[in-house]
Amino acid sequence: MNNPKETTDHGSASHHPPPPQPPPPSRYESQKRRDWNTFGQYLKNQRPPVSLSHCNCNHVLEFLRYLDQFGKTKVHLHGCVFFGQPDPPGPCTCPLRQAWGSLDALIGRLRAAYEEHGGSPESNPFGNGAIRVYLREVKDCQAKARGIPYKKKKKKRKINNHNPNMAQDDQVMIKIPKLE
Repeated sequence: MNNPKETTDHGSASHHPPPPQPPPPSRYESQKRRDWNTFGQYLKNQRPPVSLSHCNCNHVLEFLRYLDQFGKTKVHLHGCVFFGQPDPPGPCTCPLRQAWGSLDALIGRLRAAYEEHGGSPESNPFGNGAIRVYLREVKDCQAKARGIPYKKKKKKRKINNHNPNMAQDDQVMIKIPKLE
């Protein structure tokens, strides 16, 4: 009876379970929060500091270029003997950059976080056309440097024998690669 959790003020045993804990955030939500905080810190470190309300697509582009210094993807330059080779046989001095797919996913998370923090979709700097152009240029540059073109996933038409009310063109089956 010396344990304070086992007794109440009246000396009787307490049977109240602790309040339920909310489930932990998903990996995506955790990453989105970290990305949002990192971007906010980046804006604060600018000279002069930039408030989120004054942030525009140019700040986002500068942030993406800033992140390149932490990249792990070798992007061969035009003068490099390995330019255009998917599996170069040796090392070179070409820079490491952020991979296009990582930047694309980052922008998606920041775009969602901006709106979750009260920003309007119309003023979202992460959804600006200049960001899409930049990402497309990074994608094309990295594809050429590696000698591997990025290909869009092809959609296969599915013949509809089951529902006579649905036209063939209304039903699309997407081929998804097997995960092993």
